Amino acid sequence: MLEIRWHSRAGQGAVTGAKGLADVVATTGKDVQAFAFYGSAKRGAAMTAYNRVDDQPIMNHEKYMRPDYVFVIDPALVYTTDVTINDKDNTVYIITTHMSKEELVASQPRLEGKKVYTVDCIKIAQETIGRAIPNTPMLGAFMKISKMYDIEFFKENMQRILGKLPQKIIDANMLAIQRAYDEVK
Repeated sequence: MLEIRWHSRAGQGAVTGAKGLADVVATTGKDVQAFAFYGSAKRGAAMTAYNRVDDQPIMNHEKYMRPDYVFVIDPALVYTTDVTINDKDNTVYIITTHMSKEELVASQPRLEGKKVYTVDCIKIAQETIGRAIPNTPMLGAFMKISKMYDIEFFKENMQRILGKLPQKIIDANMLAIQRAYDEVK
């Protein structure tokens, strides 16, 4: 079973991102979950979202997991939350930051020895979508690192998911996904 934990602040799109990923995965016949845990229900409060993916029915509905991937879409949470809690030796971290991987790991010792990738999803979102909602760029970076799906297949499905939005916003999200895919290091 593949498990993903998202660290975010309410309003940054982690829940929507987790649900969007689940929607894409569901089209391939896999069983999938997307859910969230809110500490406080107000915009800007730290929160976590989760995905589980498996070929078999998923019977576990707990928030506890030992994630294969950890997405951090608010860079401050690397310092204020233990994003490494309950990780595995091979957990992969994709972290939104303007810093290089080396600078980030040097500034947060908990990440030492971890498999860390960095990409500035907030900057990408601001420059493409016009708002600091880094969920779709994070998914683009995830597609590159995980190789879960071909990027064109993923973007095609995300266009369907975002279909109720104005075409300008859909196009901006596609650009954001592709940029993060191309820029993640």
